[in-house]
Amino acid sequence: MVDASPQTRDLSAVFKAYDVRGLVPQQIDEDLARAVGSAFVEVVGATEVVVGHDMRPSSPGLAGAFADGASAAGADVTMIGLASTDQLYFASGHLGVPGAMFTASHNPAQYNGIKLCRAHAQPVGLETGLAEIRDHVAAGAPPGTAATREGAIAEHDVLDAYAAHLLSLAPVEGRPLKVVVDAGNGMAGLTAPAVFGRLGAGRGDAVDLVEMYFELDGTFPNHEANPIEPANLVDLQRRVVEEGADVGLAFDGDADRCFVVDEAGRAVSPSTVTALIAARELRRVPGSSVIHNLITSRAVPQIVLENGGTPVRTRVGHSYIKATMAETDAVFGGEHSGHFYFRDFWRADSGMLAALHVLAALAGSDVPLSVLLADYERYVASGEINSTVDDQAAVLAALEAEYGGREGVTVDHLDGLTVGSERWWFNVRASNTEPLLRLNAEGEDLTTMETVRDEVLTRIRGGLA
Repeated sequence: MVDASPQTRDLSAVFKAYDVRGLVPQQIDEDLARAVGSAFVEVVGATEVVVGHDMRPSSPGLAGAFADGASAAGADVTMIGLASTDQLYFASGHLGVPGAMFTASHNPAQYNGIKLCRAHAQPVGLETGLAEIRDHVAAGAPPGTAATREGAIAEHDVLDAYAAHLLSLAPVEGRPLKVVVDAGNGMAGLTAPAVFGRLGAGRGDAVDLVEMYFELDGTFPNHEANPIEPANLVDLQRRVVEEGADVGLAFDGDADRCFVVDEAGRAVSPSTVTALIAARELRRVPGSSVIHNLITSRAVPQIVLENGGTPVRTRVGHSYIKATMAETDAVFGGEHSGHFYFRDFWRADSGMLAALHVLAALAGSDVPLSVLLADYERYVASGEINSTVDDQAAVLAALEAEYGGREGVTVDHLDGLTVGSERWWFNVRASNTEPLLRLNAEGEDLTTMETVRDEVLTRIRGGLA
């Protein structure tokens, strides 16, 4: 425990844009979790709540304290135990109740956090209830002050129902596949066997699963559970080639993101996965809208249009994706960060469902993954590059002045500064929490991308001074 009570701490340090997250126990402890549980019930008006947690050593205690607070505030609590974040979203949607997931996703072991949602996995962020929850906690009202009864706490295992639901949305049928999965000692070590174990029973569509780091261990002894960093994919890439596997899959700590490696050990861009799934979903639901954030490849809207859909461009961040999906009734949404959102999964993100779409496409074809994906990989991207910049506004203004007047160049401000031409584009966005500018660039070929990337980086890092 820490000495400070929840109401005397700097809660702004742990109540982020989309979740609660911080160091344990310095910033987050069971007292805070208990207070958040009570405040959550009062703010969302919940009579029932579902709670799950990841494999971090602190997670069971924090989840239990949250349940105590929610129960004291009058809500019945369903504890689903160890779970991935998308498994918690499934429980919220399936049961029709608000939910809380205890995880710090890909952050190191000393962190933990809480992802909250309303019934049917509707997101809770600062603008949609999280700030009000923070203010309730800061006010310091004892848990259950407004309650007329104490809720019951019960356990309920939803893993099998979760696996069955995902496979109903993306059946995998066709040729057998050898699949290497790197769980990073995270929650995919629980969910991957449950999902893939249902494939192939008595049929020819079996998945030969090669397990890597499936032991649930919140100290992450092998590598960080953050596959967006290339260094954390190296083990998987090597193993795919050694095994002669058809595909490799890497999940982050709470398994809501998925990254793909092809049969040659090459990392597949999340934009490519977005384009593949978009084409599949548009064949299933013709004429639908598909959401993509402004960092995804230009190939994504092109492929959506070619498949008869309507591409809708949004800012970066799941709250924008989910809100726009609701407004447009979009069938699917994808982000460059490896988050994939599905209308039939309560508009929530699921790394496992995205993985099943990739396996279904591959099993239904007779070519290697690299060949299957060739038409979806049309451009070369830089990936996200961060630079420390004190006066971010001045640099963005200078970049716009530098590029905005060029012939054939477009500029927009949907999220930061996006500048583009027929052959290339780049986006520069300020971090919400750090003095950083984030650069993403894409070109029609490697030389074009590298030229734009290096030119813009030089200006960001002092060339405009």
